[in-house]
Amino acid sequence: MNTTALLNSALYALLGVFIFISGFVIVDKLTPYDLWKELIEAKNTALAIVVGCGTLGVCIIIAAAIH
Repeated sequence: MNTTALLNSALYALLGVFIFISGFVIVDKLTPYDLWKELIEAKNTALAIVVGCGTLGVCIIIAAAIH
């Protein structure tokens, strides 16, 4: 594997993580409650499953768009 391909992979990985974090923050701002507080403090399992599924969906879309 050459250096250019490795650097491109690292760049796209960082770009994907940045897009994912930005998307999570936007969703957190759009919801009427604090997602982090509900997930960690209230231990809302149903919300954790929904957020996890949404997270996987967004990550698959980002990976497909970058690929």
